[in-house]
Amino acid sequence: MIIFTQTYYMKKQFTYLVILFTITFFIFSSCKKDNNSSTPTKTKTELITSSSWKFESATASGTDVSNASQLACFKDNTITFSTANTGNINEGTVICSPPTAGPFTWNFTTNETVLVFSAALFSGGSSTFNIITLNATNLVVSQNVNFPPLTLVTITFKH
Repeated sequence: MIIFTQTYYMKKQFTYLVILFTITFFIFSSCKKDNNSSTPTKTKTELITSSSWKFESATASGTDVSNASQLACFKDNTITFSTANTGNINEGTVICSPPTAGPFTWNFTTNETVLVFSAALFSGGSSTFNIITLNATNLVVSQNVNFPPLTLVTITFKH
């Protein structure tokens, strides 16, 4: 009879341990972190207004013109966009003639694929740019210009 009692007691303890481990398992497995913590995608307005942009490079009809003398005064400018669709061009130490510094207004058109300024950014250009890339670090725009034989100018800005 003692053996039966010991066996019964051991089975009872084993059952309690199994129940305790099962409860513990469910408690810890239900406290799992959600993997839906991905960073939300920023809007184009948030991207363009996050900080100032500075000239990085330019191509004209596929040829790198970043070091062209005509761009010397433009290369050290910074362009700042605000969420109120206003902005400012701040000329660096090399001043353009005529000066390009000052306030402007801007907006997106065509499902945010076109960037429109209130004035042309450079002589011979227009105030409308097609957006090629707009992300956290790059703003790449292009436009057709009236400088034959060059027709397409692409400008890259960086934060």
